[in-house]
Amino acid sequence: MLLRLAYLTVTNAFAALRLLPIGDRDKDIEILALRHQITILERQLGTGTRVRFAPEDRAFLAALLAPLPHDVLRRLRLLVRPDTVVRWHRDLMKRRHARACVPKRRGRPPTVRSIRALVLRLVRENPSWGYRRVHGELTTLGITIAPSTVWEILKQEGIEPAPERASTTWADFLRSQAEALLACDFIETFTLDGRRQYILAVIEHASRRVRVLGTTAHPTASWVVQAVRNLVMDVEDAGCRARYLIRDRDGKFPALMDEILAESGIRTVLTGIRMPQMNAIMERWVQSCRRELLDRCLLWNERHLRHGLREYEYFYNRHRAHQALAQAAPLRSVPDPIIDLERIADLTIRRRDRLGGVLHEYSHAA
Repeated sequence: MLLRLAYLTVTNAFAALRLLPIGDRDKDIEILALRHQITILERQLGTGTRVRFAPEDRAFLAALLAPLPHDVLRRLRLLVRPDTVVRWHRDLMKRRHARACVPKRRGRPPTVRSIRALVLRLVRENPSWGYRRVHGELTTLGITIAPSTVWEILKQEGIEPAPERASTTWADFLRSQAEALLACDFIETFTLDGRRQYILAVIEHASRRVRVLGTTAHPTASWVVQAVRNLVMDVEDAGCRARYLIRDRDGKFPALMDEILAESGIRTVLTGIRMPQMNAIMERWVQSCRRELLDRCLLWNERHLRHGLREYEYFYNRHRAHQALAQAAPLRSVPDPIIDLERIADLTIRRRDRLGGVLHEYSHAA
């Protein structure tokens, strides 16, 4: 122990002599560097790993020790080599120079705060809507905005832009529509009184207009035939030039139905067995009807079901936006875009509830 004490006394005496020619500035820098290294060691004490320098530690030491000459750096007791400190300072200067040379971002102006708030409101009040559905609703309100902008707004808020995307295979949908094409299908559901109900609906491929022909607990041949007769008269009154009707091979469709359609110039086309993609547009409407109405509304009986279907048919044909129609509705065109910037900045949007809030319609306040 005495020998070790004598050795430390002699070495520290020579170290003190070496400090005599050093200026006060260099001494202060060395003290600050040593203190910061002690802070780093205390912070990582007990971790059991080698000393790690955080980015802010490297930046501080590089800025502190860079003015010192290289021979002075070699004399200092550092946890890293002097070349490492020089490299840290070189990298720091590169990043600073790169930030100074980056030009200011130019591109589209930021989204108006009121539009951003409206997008978040639509998603909050309609959790099942994806970014495409929200973009369609904005278009019906005359607000011009890109679908990608809606996507970015939702992603920045941590909201999934397309919640139903995984459950829908759009590649299986029809790629083209014919002006003279109709499609029909039965929808089966249950009311709260325990009765099974059958809904017969028809959709036009070109305009996407839906006609709910009726609902019944007993889809007899006479009931279906009468519903088809009503359809033929409605199509003729509306001036629809239908020439083909697509349906599946369900036994609820009687043969007399095809004869009535043939007399009015409409040919029946049957889909393949277990091939719903051949009637994809009708199947897509069935999915929308279930998701937006039947699965969200408690229907007491057949009368209540008919009322809900009438409300949904009106909503679907006159308000709901459709991607295939450039975000228009079957019986309503897209309004002119809002050009007045002051009007966009002061949006006042009213909501109208249908079926007790199951369906929402948005419009500008008068």
